[in-house]
Amino acid sequence: MSDLATARDILADLVAFPSVSSESNLPVIAYIAERLSDCGARVEILTDATGTKANLFATLGDDRPGGLMLSGHSDVVPVDDQLWTSDPFTLAERDGKFFGRGTCDMKGFIAACLAKRETLAEIAASKPIHFAFTHDEEVGCIGARALTEWLSEREVRPALAIVGEPTMMRVIEGHKGCCEYTVTFTGRSGHSSAPELGVNAVEYAARYIARLMELREKLMARVPEGSRYQPPHATLNVGALEGGLSHNVIAPRAVLRWETRPVIAEDLSLVKDDIAAYCARDLLPAMRAVAPEADIETEVIGEAAALFPKNANAARDLAFRLTGEDRADVVPFGTEAGFFQEIGMDAVVFGPGSIDQAHKPDEYLSADQLGQCLAMLDRLADAWR
Repeated sequence: MSDLATARDILADLVAFPSVSSESNLPVIAYIAERLSDCGARVEILTDATGTKANLFATLGDDRPGGLMLSGHSDVVPVDDQLWTSDPFTLAERDGKFFGRGTCDMKGFIAACLAKRETLAEIAASKPIHFAFTHDEEVGCIGARALTEWLSEREVRPALAIVGEPTMMRVIEGHKGCCEYTVTFTGRSGHSSAPELGVNAVEYAARYIARLMELREKLMARVPEGSRYQPPHATLNVGALEGGLSHNVIAPRAVLRWETRPVIAEDLSLVKDDIAAYCARDLLPAMRAVAPEADIETEVIGEAAALFPKNANAARDLAFRLTGEDRADVVPFGTEAGFFQEIGMDAVVFGPGSIDQAHKPDEYLSADQLGQCLAMLDRLADAWR
């Protein structure tokens, strides 16, 4: 059986696990663990506090400092309210494309790694190769944060990371962060004919949103020097606002969901410091003057670290040797690579498939892209020395 056929069969197995972020990923992690173990990898499964989610970390070769880590996430986004031509959790092949949820984002990369595990085991005889497959990337990179905390406590950890997100095998050396928040406003209900006796949570959420829009204008005006992103500045988005009971009832509660994608760390500090000060100085005193129990609570859903382009990046240089490219790009979407950079690893993003297909109905990965990824892993024998 050809490498491509092997990878295709593994991809079919991976897609059949409906590892949507809201569900457990333990079955797909167990599948990956079994296949890595059968080629001699030392596998560690790191469960979260609930016992229903897990990261996987595995090593081929000696357990010594350094080494290359191949990384991806095991969770996928939901298929609810999407119109698919075929069952999203059954791999379908049409016109040289593999259709199914997660094919490009990012089970295709995982399938390629598993298909080439014997080759990778041979390469690891000279330098260790690690695998890191996480949970809950799609809902705030929760698994990656836990994994990097765990890696930071180890005396031995990888030196380089390749994160196989879909980039059409282009080398990506930088991306914006992605920081998501849920803010709950608690007011006091009452009859709408006497608004002075209540605290309208929806109205205060609207004032909070207006402040965010002012901050968005500030972000647009402060483009970092040399920014290569499109758009070049940090972005801010209000995703959802829910609250209220009826036309004639003062809204006792509202929930706001928003995110920002900073280019530099100072962008995030500007937004968080300003909105926190605005709540403490203006909103909360006005709310509590009427209702002492009123409150504004912020839940951090996830703060995915940005990946900063660096002059010296051994992972990027390895990617050049593997792909034959001589130029690295940046992208506006986030990945887990920034977390690895934060703990001192050199990191790069490249993998099979197009981000344009991710999260959409009839998501697919072309056979050509999967083949290119397999060929890249073969080239590690010469490039990883």
